[in-house]
Amino acid sequence: MDRLNVIDTCNRMARHADQREWEALAGVFADEVQLDYTSLNGGEPVTLTPAQIVEGWRTGLGTYTATHHLLGTHLAAVDGDDAVCTAAFQATHRKADDSLWTLGGTYRFDLARTHGGWRITGVEMSAVWSEGER
Repeated sequence: MDRLNVIDTCNRMARHADQREWEALAGVFADEVQLDYTSLNGGEPVTLTPAQIVEGWRTGLGTYTATHHLLGTHLAAVDGDDAVCTAAFQATHRKADDSLWTLGGTYRFDLARTHGGWRITGVEMSAVWSEGER
């Protein structure tokens, strides 16, 4: 059951972001989260609070009229109160002019069991390909 709950937590991150369910999105994260989007943006990984993540994603994803983050081929491993889940992804972003920016690759999620259930403590996105203009 833990494996399914870990996978569900990762899927909820994508769904809540796409549906612009910001409060629910904050609820999938631990108090501090290490985000690593360096394969897409360069720079260094950062450690943020759920509120900081939501504000950044609300601003960044809000420039698109719609987004769809599809996760699949999940592999989840649970070790006591810690878990790692990897998943392939395809993320499509529709711009105001109806053009698309789509990219694909893999996610690695680190999670911890809390009193409220599994929470994401780390996200590493590895972009492998993209099509269209960002």
